[in-house]
Amino acid sequence: MAGLGAIVRNYRFVIGSLTAVMLILLLRSSSGSSGSSGVILDSSKEEGGTVNVLPIVPTPGYIDDANSQSKNPDVADAVKESLKQSPDSKYSNAPCDKPHQYVIMVDAGSTGSRIHIYEFDVCTQPASLLHETFKMLKPGLSHFDTDAKAAALSLDELLDKALEVIPKERQGCSPVAVKATAGLRMLGEAKSDKILQAVQTHLETDYPFPVVAKDGVVLMSGEEEGVYAWITANFLLGNIGAGSKLPTAATFDLGGGSTQIVFEPSYPPNEMMLDGEYKYPLSFADHDYTLYQFSHLGYGLMEGRNKVNALLVETALKDGLIEKSNKSPKLSSPCLPPGTVASDVKVTLENGDEYLVTFKGPVTPAGAQCRFLADKILKKDAACTSPPCSFNGVHQPSLVRTFKETNDLYVFSYFYDKTQPLGLPHSFTLGELADVARMVCNGEDVWESVFSGIEGSIAELKKEPLWCLDLSFQFSLLHTGYDIPLYRELKTADKIANNELGWCLGASLPLLDGKDWKCKSSKS
Repeated sequence: MAGLGAIVRNYRFVIGSLTAVMLILLLRSSSGSSGSSGVILDSSKEEGGTVNVLPIVPTPGYIDDANSQSKNPDVADAVKESLKQSPDSKYSNAPCDKPHQYVIMVDAGSTGSRIHIYEFDVCTQPASLLHETFKMLKPGLSHFDTDAKAAALSLDELLDKALEVIPKERQGCSPVAVKATAGLRMLGEAKSDKILQAVQTHLETDYPFPVVAKDGVVLMSGEEEGVYAWITANFLLGNIGAGSKLPTAATFDLGGGSTQIVFEPSYPPNEMMLDGEYKYPLSFADHDYTLYQFSHLGYGLMEGRNKVNALLVETALKDGLIEKSNKSPKLSSPCLPPGTVASDVKVTLENGDEYLVTFKGPVTPAGAQCRFLADKILKKDAACTSPPCSFNGVHQPSLVRTFKETNDLYVFSYFYDKTQPLGLPHSFTLGELADVARMVCNGEDVWESVFSGIEGSIAELKKEPLWCLDLSFQFSLLHTGYDIPLYRELKTADKIANNELGWCLGASLPLLDGKDWKCKSSKS
């Protein structure tokens, strides 16, 4: 029997050795068959299909798994040892000589254009974001209306920043993309197409950066804008791409012309999300997510201002307080603090009529009446064909029923810009936002006692008379519109890990694979 046991042990050893050798040979041959590296993000979406966003290198290799390693330590060590010969492996001893990859993303928003210049280390798997350079300017492309050439030239200051930041020898291999959002969408197809074509021609003719071939200069859909912002925030927070599947944060992005909401609802076993334009299947780093997303065009901060002010003008016309021919009327507004004046405010009615209005504040604070107007423009009573709905008849899963209170709600862009100068911390309840809005609407007597300890806050309030209106609209949008309870905690930031929030990073990741652009020669 002892001899038989020795034979069995030797047989097991031979089989184990052969298995290890076969795994090594297989991994060496397969890893040498693919030349791609970096971060892969495939955002193509077939109807009814899944969007794949994969921040991994699609080459076969070794995946760390404690359970497997504990069962087969000899095999795991042998595979790791073999991978040391591959320069693309994280176990490699071979030096990586790949240069840093730069990606240029221009966010052409409704109120201004912003450039994000990302520097990636592509020797790591996935690629590591080393640095981001950010700059913005006003006005946005939509400001130039029919002057497409001037719109294109307006980006020069931003593009010159890229020339300054990116080493000259890397500029020809640093892809650039320009993605326009709500402001240009609202200009109409004919005007926006001319502006985008002028921008593309200017880039191709006058700058060394290769323009991305597919959707390089494009009018981005609100759907893409919201989902890319969700990817950026959750990637920087470490909620996605971290190995195991973790709870994710909801994101609320408030721009000038539109606002986006994206979150991952959870349902009981017998329920699921309704099919429709708001359902967005997403695959990221081997995990699947079913997101709710919607972009509310016309409900960004600047459009919200206009809608409220248009209500005041329309009411004054109906009540005979102003004549239709009077294009520069003076009106009282509950959305200004007492004693405040907002001069020459452009107001566009639904029928296209334009007025240049001077608004003055009431004799006593009227914050509640301002919120009434902000609630009214949300059209909460619009027909809801697929309940539950948020506002304007749009279906939305309940944030109370389908989104856990332990998951974060991140509000950014104008939400951040209008709360941080007034001393709201990075985490606050919706009720606290309501309190700040009320104090701002109360006027200068209250400002001195409340905001005097917050450096620069009173100067900001005096400089912008519509601050009361902005905060009232934001509160109504979150509470009345999205049905977020007053006690719910919100988080806000303009950066996470020193990187700007927004959709740009999420949209830049796919460009690292080099499939949609080619290096531009110095001659061209």
